[in-house]
Amino acid sequence: MAAIERKFNLQVPSSTENLALIREFVTIIGRQATLNDEEITNLELAVDEACANVIEHAYGHDITKAVSVRAIFDDEKLLISVIDEGHGFDPGKVHQDSVEKLVHERKSGGLGIRLIRTLMDEVSYEIVPGQKNELHMTKRIKKAAQD
Repeated sequence: MAAIERKFNLQVPSSTENLALIREFVTIIGRQATLNDEEITNLELAVDEACANVIEHAYGHDITKAVSVRAIFDDEKLLISVIDEGHGFDPGKVHQDSVEKLVHERKSGGLGIRLIRTLMDEVSYEIVPGQKNELHMTKRIKKAAQD
């Protein structure tokens, strides 16, 4: 029998006040996708970081803009996409300095992307300049052990 795919969308104004709502949405999706508590916490952190970056960097705290979070999952994987229409960036140009060097030099740029890549199984970007930016984050769903 084919896996059933479930799709959910959340769109909120671009404000840090809405990060709690986004985390709650992601938690509910993680539970429905049968992720364990640690995986849900990691998912929340990755999505929170991605949305905070959109609010701060892509939109410059412009609350008239919207942040969209799309979740699609089946029995094997959960795909979360953060979608915006703000200023895009080239993730390939983010410096990959060591965390120790960034801390020593008191630089914060690039840490969020590194964190997201660490927490998620797959990360990719779809950027259409002047139109939309999509950050796709995938978490594989582990099957529970059969008795």
